[in-house]
Amino acid sequence: MNDHLNNELGWMLDEVVKMPEARHAILLSSDGMLRARSEGIERDEAERQAAALSGLQSISRSTAEFCSPQIQQSGPWRQTLVEFAGGYVFLIAAGPGAYLAVSATEHVDMEAVTYRMQKLVDRLGKELTSPPRRDAWQGGSPA
Repeated sequence: MNDHLNNELGWMLDEVVKMPEARHAILLSSDGMLRARSEGIERDEAERQAAALSGLQSISRSTAEFCSPQIQQSGPWRQTLVEFAGGYVFLIAAGPGAYLAVSATEHVDMEAVTYRMQKLVDRLGKELTSPPRRDAWQGGSPA
């Protein structure tokens, strides 16, 4: 795991949990690897949740046909919301192969948290899709 990436993007995740009743935020890859975490959640717990949430996203995507026969299993999954007696877990797409998850108490403003998550995904998109440095120089002599 890349600690530099955690430190670099963790502050962005902190922004989404500054709203009342939000608890934690993690950014994970589609294969369940932790990419970044908000302050307040231990790394081990964040890694465990990233693995579980990756599985949850996969299961959610596989049920798309239940929603509409026209949606293919590989179709555009957007969000999964899980409600517990004490709160919610929001899981949304955050770019190619990345997901953003936020946990919150049962008193959170659900509309506000999903809005903040979408705004964060817009900001993260620029960070996650920046071109690799090797594109600037392919070796050999410039033309």
